[in-house]
Amino acid sequence: MVRVTNGLQRQRRHKKFIRLAKGFRLWRSKVYKQVRLALVKQWQHAYKSRKEKKRDFRRLRIERLSAAVKEKGNRYSTFIGSMTKKNVILDRKVLSNIAIAFPQVFDKVYAEIVK
Repeated sequence: MVRVTNGLQRQRRHKKFIRLAKGFRLWRSKVYKQVRLALVKQWQHAYKSRKEKKRDFRRLRIERLSAAVKEKGNRYSTFIGSMTKKNVILDRKVLSNIAIAFPQVFDKVYAEIVK
């Protein structure tokens, strides 16, 4: 009876992963075991960074909005507090974009909220 190996399938699988590790340094781009370890770590970082990206953008929007509100002589927290009291449903993303792109519109929105 002939001994059956999975050589061709294994080669293809290894090649696929080695192709994904293009640009890695030294063994991490050539030796299959090191490639797998490097790719797993890379995927972990990518997953974590996708979550952190959302936090970073929220923080950036809050900073922008805070700067725009400070120009008017108010504080961010009081601005957001008055927004919730008035039931304004604009989120921070929209408000920061308005503050940057359309300052006159933001002035009107600010005046309406802070009244």
